[in-house]
Amino acid sequence: MDKTLQLNQNALVAYLQKPQSEFRRDDIIRYIEETGVRMVNFMYPAEDGRLKTLNFAIGNRAYLETFLTEGERVDGSSLFPSFVDASGSDLYVVPRYRTAFLDPFAEIPTVGMLCSFFDRHGQPFDGAPAETLRRAAEAFRHSTGMEFEAMGELEYYVIDTNDEAFPATEQRGYHESAPFAKFSSFRQHCMDYIARLGGEIKYGHSEVGTFYREGDIYEQNEIEFLPCPVESAADQLLLAKWAIRNLAWEYGLNVTFAPKIIVGEAGSGLHIHMRMTRDGQNQLLDADGKLSTIARRAIAGVLQYAPALTAFGNKNPTSYFRLVPHQEAPTNVCWGDSNRSALVRVPLGWTTGRDLCAAANPLEPVSNRNTQQKQTFELRSADCSADVYQLMAGLCVAARKGLEMPEADALRIAEEKYVSVNIHAAENAERLAQLDTLPTCCAESADRLEEVRAAFEAEGVFRPKMIDGVLRALRAHNDRNLHTEADKDPQLMQRLVDQYFHCG
Repeated sequence: MDKTLQLNQNALVAYLQKPQSEFRRDDIIRYIEETGVRMVNFMYPAEDGRLKTLNFAIGNRAYLETFLTEGERVDGSSLFPSFVDASGSDLYVVPRYRTAFLDPFAEIPTVGMLCSFFDRHGQPFDGAPAETLRRAAEAFRHSTGMEFEAMGELEYYVIDTNDEAFPATEQRGYHESAPFAKFSSFRQHCMDYIARLGGEIKYGHSEVGTFYREGDIYEQNEIEFLPCPVESAADQLLLAKWAIRNLAWEYGLNVTFAPKIIVGEAGSGLHIHMRMTRDGQNQLLDADGKLSTIARRAIAGVLQYAPALTAFGNKNPTSYFRLVPHQEAPTNVCWGDSNRSALVRVPLGWTTGRDLCAAANPLEPVSNRNTQQKQTFELRSADCSADVYQLMAGLCVAARKGLEMPEADALRIAEEKYVSVNIHAAENAERLAQLDTLPTCCAESADRLEEVRAAFEAEGVFRPKMIDGVLRALRAHNDRNLHTEADKDPQLMQRLVDQYFHCG
């Protein structure tokens, strides 16, 4: 039996005994007919980044086949106002069968699917960020012969009335257990639901941030995913946020993915891990377990375009209150091994050459498992204000540019920007001054993107109109002097937090 199907929590996978990636229309219809499903939901993110839903009641098989095959017509001017004029606003939405799941929140048995957008000519709609990501992944594959894979670390705060029993230690919540961690059961419930939607979860835990405010407890949690093809990685993050919010509503809790809630307390990031594979094999390590030339060249590309990537990954003013020194959030363009002060971190890999399982469990025989698949590198600047499709498309472009530039140039950039210590320590002030910095506001982010927009528009990946829309939205915040204004007005930060509390 295929081990990837055993214990899979997606009801359609378990029933059909095939992976989601192989779902076809007839599979969806058979599942609906044989299990009594009565509704289908088409779901898709709009320009505001939120998931939209179109409901279908299944009247008969003929109608089911019709909308599963032909899709449906929607108002593009309401979904993408920057791209679609009301005078010609119709778009098509067509389901992607590989995303099908049984909706765990629906009272009536319902299958949900994510959709693709097409324009009036039947061509993929340029304004859809998911289509941009598809083009980015294809350009990466065509240029390098490799697949770009990714996964996210989804951080969020859970908020409820403080019951005062077993008080948590503020800013010391990392991997805390109940009863000092109050929302472990909620997090596990979220993980279960996300797995039912097809999310490939690595693990979940409580995070550093815990604080009390006006009688409420704010507890930070994190759910981390497994690497997978980049388009699927973005889909999973979109659905995970939807699931967490819906479950919080059912629990009577509040949750926020906002990058910053209060000055001095840990903000929430959306760290993105990446790897490149060829024929299913991870290319980030050499045979001896050392970081490969391919990895260092890709990292160089990400570093080269990192300031511009904030335009996709840090979309509101509170993002830049998180990107400050000494908060485990990066401010300078550098990278390092296991270094959480760096913008790009290469996490500890399973490269010791020792069977750790046998060392911890003397009754187990020593095995020779290939652990090189686990190696990734991580961008630590993004947060959940991001459009995940634009962000991952931007990372595809940046890594590809690193692999396309002359090898000597890429390796030089990687060497120059490598740091092995806490870059914010006082003794490293001279080294710190040599490094480029990330933008400090949305306006600066727009400036940095505009400087290099040609790189993102190359190969037709990002359409110029989309870049124009990103620039326009960033500059509309008018936040160039926001940090100074917030220092003078303590209430300003709170107004911003309230405004962007449910961002993304």
